[in-house]
Amino acid sequence: MILISWNIDSLNAALTGTSDRAALSRDVINTIVEYNPEVIALQETKLSSSGPTKKHLEILKDKFPDYEIVWNSSVEPARKGYAGTMFLYRNYLKPIVTFPEIGAPGTMDFEGRIITLEFDDFFLTQVYTPNAGDGLSRLDERQIWDIKFADYLEELDKEKYVIAAGDFNVAHKEIDLAHPNSNRNSPGFTDEERQGFTNLLKRGFTDTFRYMHGDVTGAYTWWAQRARTSKINNSGWRIDYWLVSDRIADRVLKSEMIDSGPRQDHTPILLEIDLPL
Repeated sequence: MILISWNIDSLNAALTGTSDRAALSRDVINTIVEYNPEVIALQETKLSSSGPTKKHLEILKDKFPDYEIVWNSSVEPARKGYAGTMFLYRNYLKPIVTFPEIGAPGTMDFEGRIITLEFDDFFLTQVYTPNAGDGLSRLDERQIWDIKFADYLEELDKEKYVIAAGDFNVAHKEIDLAHPNSNRNSPGFTDEERQGFTNLLKRGFTDTFRYMHGDVTGAYTWWAQRARTSKINNSGWRIDYWLVSDRIADRVLKSEMIDSGPRQDHTPILLEIDLPL
């Protein structure tokens, strides 16, 4: 089973934009198509509360003709056109789809951040974890989110195996970003966020990339757009993850980044796992 997760940073821009970056995004989409995955998880779709437009769906159906599409968008009282997630899954699959609320603070439960697919033997869930914000303005809320989300995954894990994907907005260890010393206390690399991720793993989950690749360095999933040379210089962060229940870690066959060419921001991540659908 091949699964792909990607923070797309605006589905509309990727599908209908006319900029050079939009063209690069479509190149990434074409690359994903070539992998022929069973399921695709997308974060930061930035769609309206009504979800994808007719045009969006037409383009997606053209690119992914044999997939069903479900989404979770930001709704009031949260900001419009903010955050959001989407799953595309093979149309022969018949998961139970839920859009969990985890008792998160502020408007976080209204920002379309989680979708869960329930299969016979496991849950497949994706998350777009809230950023701590400029000046760490949302760090306190983020810490509560981390606890609530860990609680949620732990409850799922009591019922069935769990596979969890997404943009977790944290570089867990110093080897997960190129310049740890100059980024201490930056959003995504505070002691609080790193501890939150440690606590999540301690609930019974495995970071599949580290499980497969050990302490390899220079492997990142995100390069800042603001710095034009960040990707050329590989000044990146690893903030996107595939996690699995500890008891199925030995079924992981691959956990790796997909080459997104010169496009900065997030790159897709792939998980291949020996589990029946």
